[in-house]
Amino acid sequence: MSNTKPKRILSLDGGGIRGALTLGFLEKVEEIVRKRENNANLKLCDYFDLIGGTSTGAIIAAGLSIGMTATEIKDLYLNIGDKIFGKKRSWLLNPFKRYKAEFDFKPLEEELKKVFGEITIGSNEIKTGLCIVTKRADTLSTWPIINHPNGKYFNHNKEMLLRQVVRASAAAPSYFIPQKIDVGFGEIGAFIDGGVSLANNPALQLFLVGTLSEFPYQWKTGEDNISLLSIGTGTYTKKYDADKVAKKGLLGWAKMIPELFMEDANYLNQTMLQYLSNSPTPRVIDSEILDLKNDLVTEKPALHYVRYNVMLDNLELNDLGFKLNEKELESLHEMSESKNKEILYKIGSKAAIRDIKSEHIK
Repeated sequence: MSNTKPKRILSLDGGGIRGALTLGFLEKVEEIVRKRENNANLKLCDYFDLIGGTSTGAIIAAGLSIGMTATEIKDLYLNIGDKIFGKKRSWLLNPFKRYKAEFDFKPLEEELKKVFGEITIGSNEIKTGLCIVTKRADTLSTWPIINHPNGKYFNHNKEMLLRQVVRASAAAPSYFIPQKIDVGFGEIGAFIDGGVSLANNPALQLFLVGTLSEFPYQWKTGEDNISLLSIGTGTYTKKYDADKVAKKGLLGWAKMIPELFMEDANYLNQTMLQYLSNSPTPRVIDSEILDLKNDLVTEKPALHYVRYNVMLDNLELNDLGFKLNEKELESLHEMSESKNKEILYKIGSKAAIRDIKSEHIK
């Protein structure tokens, strides 16, 4: 085992208001690294070399990158959740109004401006490596926007407002309208939620950003060289009535598309990263390939990989001490039910106590 510390990556999933669950895990991670470093004021931006996220994970990643603690971001989430997701637009009350999205984007923009102000991607106020994953809808391309000064497109991206990039990553289709951003080259791009790609769970994308030769980091692979911590926003086994799915209209499909992408993206990311590592937290991918504990695609592990998440079903929630009826459980699965923010945070906190071990975090 090498005595030098590895390059550390923190990856945060998308998932709307379920990001409150992520924060329960992050507070425990923060507690562990502060104790290890014997520094009660240590911030996660001081510990991780690269922090990245998609959608709600982008909000959290950006907050951590400017020196906010996990607790400060948790308090923010519990405060702003109702403002962002509190009131859905009603087509029934105003059937002649052609709304472009289910929620008004202005409350989200106002809250992001309060937190990030005029900080730009190239600002020194960002204290560590940052990667915000978004999707450019007008070119159908996934954009990992990074703040590394040697990045290939840094000179074009450095003046982008952090709050606008985060807003772009969180613009889930049908929930919020796209974010337009000047991308240089005389172009304006229309950006939507990075979850409408293979990077709703951005862990694999961040591993590529950290190691591929065309990105500026170019870190050496190996389990002693790279430690990647990935945190989810809760998941559940999905099974819908086939007849009802087959009868969905345009609006029904529009609302379901993000979920369809997120499901495949999460499991593909987990499959590949478990295939590249000897993860101490392997999850069962499906009933056929199981958890890949006997599989390794490379001769030696390419990284140290840890994944924390919670199954939002009665079996796991009961184990954590939560008793929910069927209606409450279904509500917990929704990404826009702000009323669930407190219980989601408590679920993440209890799961963190149960699941996180100090030796997992390199």
